[in-house]
Amino acid sequence: MNRAILGKVYLVGAGPGDPGLLTLKGKRCLEGAEVVLYDRLVNSEILALARQGAEFISVGKEANGRCVPQRRIEAMMVSRAREGKIVVRLKGGDPFIFGRGGEEVEALRRSQIPFEVVPGVSSAIAVPAYAGIPLTHREYASSIAIVTGHRSCNGTSEVNWHELARAVDTLVILMGLGNLRENMDRLIEGGCSPDRPVAIVRWGTRASQRALVGTVGSIADITEQTGFKPPAVIVVGEVARFAKGLSSSEPVVALARRARATMAYPESHRDQGSGILALPSILP
Repeated sequence: MNRAILGKVYLVGAGPGDPGLLTLKGKRCLEGAEVVLYDRLVNSEILALARQGAEFISVGKEANGRCVPQRRIEAMMVSRAREGKIVVRLKGGDPFIFGRGGEEVEALRRSQIPFEVVPGVSSAIAVPAYAGIPLTHREYASSIAIVTGHRSCNGTSEVNWHELARAVDTLVILMGLGNLRENMDRLIEGGCSPDRPVAIVRWGTRASQRALVGTVGSIADITEQTGFKPPAVIVVGEVARFAKGLSSSEPVVALARRARATMAYPESHRDQGSGILALPSILP
């Protein structure tokens, strides 16, 4: 192998969905990418930022559905980099928050491929924020745990729900709708009150964002009755009560749409819900 032509791999966090949450460094990486390996939930508007002529490879995984094996993803990154190409491995949220970024870094190190990790805004933080839920609050929450709601490949639980039931004030569960009832039951068995508030936010940070509010004891029934489907972020704790009366997501998403449509909307007004009428200030 001729190391003089070795390329480089960037593991880039695409954020939770709203293109405005992509970092500036992530945008620069996409603009220079020759190959983009992207996850299923990455917004198409973010993909459009890649350079013209770039090779796009979908490697997304779906719950209980078809997916590209992780080893194959790693092999594609390595092979393209060995061809001397700049590769962006574009991952939803942050590469190191349940994104298997650690495994991909190990594969790149074994193959002696240059790489760089570009952190992204995690859905665990951004989605509750867009739904008006503060994960910490001076009166209600001073600790947070972020866990996966998935089971491991051998069918056993990866999360000690009994310990978490009373160990933290706010519990954020990613990829947890499939095992929602079982996980809520485990929290109750561990000593969590069935009346503890729960909020579930679907398609968080996007225009299609929706939220459900219930309790540890009732949220599984509510979810089944409403037909709520993934992708979703689940928040368990007193701070979930804020999802009822405080929702900043709708104006933020609406303003983001207007900004992208007009390309002239000042960022300073995004959080005010106001509109801008553009007029020339210099008369002919």
